[in-house]
Amino acid sequence: MLAQTAGLQPVGRVICKRKAPDAALFIGSGKADEIKMLALDSGATEILFDQSLSPAQQRNLERHLEMPVNDRTLLILEIFAQRARSHEGKLQVELARLQYVSTRLVRRWSHLERQTGGAGLRGGPGEKQIELDKRMIGDAIKRTKERLIKVKKQRKTQRKQRERRNSFTISLVGYTNAGKSTLFNALVKADAYVADQLFATLDTTTRQLYLGEVDRSVSLSDTVGFIRDLPHGLIDAFAATLQEAVDADLLLHVVDGANPDYLEQIEQVQRVLSEIGAADVPQILVFNKLDAIEKGGLPPQLQDMFELRDAFEGAGRSVERVFVSAQTGEGLPLLRELLARQAASVPPDEIPQSA
Repeated sequence: MLAQTAGLQPVGRVICKRKAPDAALFIGSGKADEIKMLALDSGATEILFDQSLSPAQQRNLERHLEMPVNDRTLLILEIFAQRARSHEGKLQVELARLQYVSTRLVRRWSHLERQTGGAGLRGGPGEKQIELDKRMIGDAIKRTKERLIKVKKQRKTQRKQRERRNSFTISLVGYTNAGKSTLFNALVKADAYVADQLFATLDTTTRQLYLGEVDRSVSLSDTVGFIRDLPHGLIDAFAATLQEAVDADLLLHVVDGANPDYLEQIEQVQRVLSEIGAADVPQILVFNKLDAIEKGGLPPQLQDMFELRDAFEGAGRSVERVFVSAQTGEGLPLLRELLARQAASVPPDEIPQSA
């Protein structure tokens, strides 16, 4: 799905089971020969690995397979680059891409000699091309980080303004393609981009949601979807976007209820929330796509409790769960009631201090 989302057409697939990755090729040389023959037979022009490769492994594989080799990290970066629309999103993608490329200059320029230090060939050798590239990329990373700092300050100012207005903030989080943007549109009558693909939403969108039950408006934010094995470089680069989830008063954890692997996806989302410091933010589990669940798997009631386990500590806590269909609207009135109850319970600036 990642390859298709990036605009590629998969023509073959090989699964390799090893006790430990090979230091040189990640896979064994025999498996590398098998992949090379399959690629030639199927007319493939590129090899993708569903893991992160080290720079040396990528270089060795390209020499062995005699065609471009890319890994999961670069594929996700390519998708993010295609999806970024806002100034902040483009800066975050650029920073992640530069940090990725900076580690992959090893021996990429080994065919170039050192530049000589003077027209008369006197003096020592000059810089290698790789040294020039490292310095250029280092400067670009520094500039991009400085520009991102300014954007983060702007976001911080916006959040402070919402706090002064005593605004209750809700963030939609969940595995990619769980239907967050469809639910966002259904709740706030917005027109955020929706598509049946991974990472359709990259830039955070915030709208006001009026809850008539408590006569109050809350801020609802649609965030980037999570995925298993999300590269740490992307978590760091997208800290400003994910900060909406960290600072929220409530998280709507959207789950694709029709996906048979929803338990694994919930665990992956909890893992990312822990990594960004949002594990303790109150949650409501929203099992979406009720209309796509087979009759035998339909819940006896649209609201119940769900045991949510911590991704690292293993401790559990019970959270409210509601089944909805963002497409048909079923269950949405019940979800709005839950949101109204949460928004009316304790205002953010009136939380009592424990004795």
